[in-house]
Amino acid sequence: MARLDDDALSWGGDDDPTLDVGVPATPPPTGLPKGYTAVGRGSEATVSTPAGATPDADATPGTGAASERAASAGATAAGSPAVSAAAASPTAAAPAGNATLVSLGVLGGIYLLLAVGWFIGGSRLQFVAQLFLDSTGYVVTWGLAVLAPVIWFGTVFFLTRGGRTWVRMLLLIVGAIVLLPWPFLLVGVGA
Repeated sequence: MARLDDDALSWGGDDDPTLDVGVPATPPPTGLPKGYTAVGRGSEATVSTPAGATPDADATPGTGAASERAASAGATAAGSPAVSAAAASPTAAAPAGNATLVSLGVLGGIYLLLAVGWFIGGSRLQFVAQLFLDSTGYVVTWGLAVLAPVIWFGTVFFLTRGGRTWVRMLLLIVGAIVLLPWPFLLVGVGA
């Protein structure tokens, strides 16, 4: 007779003989599917065969479909200006890590606060500035000042999307310092 504790850890039908718990996992495919070409470092060792199939019978070094593709790709790249987009483009960038994503989120929040600071600071100085400037000119300049943090963040994010992460972070930090809302810092919220 089963103990009460064992009954709590079992499920009805666990003793079914058709359930096979010890099924080995399928090994990952070693080759590329038909129609795909490996590019980049280490692509010479990759053979394009269907998953689970054996390579060509004549797959000795220097012969076979893989060598013919490599030779034709080399001839195409050297002999004609029509180079494939995959071979001409740099390798895909690695996905951003957790620290990078958190840093981008924090810097995005800082840039949003900078835009709000320019809006509040500019609205506090609007009366004084209109004594010395044209009102239309002040509104245009104020709008550009409010949009400057958003434009800087978007431009840096767009132009450094394929570059190094530290360059992107450095440019965003420099922009946050350069775009400090001086009217807000000097006048404050209360006028």
